[in-house]
Amino acid sequence: MTSPRKRLTPTERRTQLLAVGTRLFATRPYDDVGIDEVADLAGVSQGLMYHYFSSKRDFFAEIIRLESARMLETTAPDTSLPVARQVGDGLRAYIHHVDTHEHGVRAVNRGALSADEDIQSIMADDLRVQQERILDALGPDARDDPAVALAVRGWIAFVRATCIDWVDERAVDAETVYDICMRAFDGLLGVGRST
Repeated sequence: MTSPRKRLTPTERRTQLLAVGTRLFATRPYDDVGIDEVADLAGVSQGLMYHYFSSKRDFFAEIIRLESARMLETTAPDTSLPVARQVGDGLRAYIHHVDTHEHGVRAVNRGALSADEDIQSIMADDLRVQQERILDALGPDARDDPAVALAVRGWIAFVRATCIDWVDERAVDAETVYDICMRAFDGLLGVGRST
């Protein structure tokens, strides 16, 4: 049953559609979410959905773009803290996001969209920002050291892979995932953890 249509500005309507889609993709696999369902929940026609987004893939890519921006905001470091604390706080926020948006995370990293150029570009930008944040926290010597830059990039890839495996298996709790990732950070970069 279609909800009564509410008059919204184009910006408000687009925001509403993305919010509905984000909610659905956070709880269900990509293939299980239909544009018709999003339209129905938003109280609009499918035609209006396609006015804002040319395809389901484009709709999902925009959600990923927004979620990436939200994640970067959520994981933004408090630069007054020690390096390990900055990284640790960001890691906790990332693990929480993966935990609460597991279907979307799977779709981006393992699903049919994992090879999509737009999705890969968003993920690469996210990786670059996270890497720069850690290098900035480590200081100018680290930023100029190619080995440190490589280690940081590798650690971020390790965290992503570990979290993806974790949401599939759920063999350990989130705190164990955090500890594994922070031990890897300490080992790769030789930075002692302080809380």
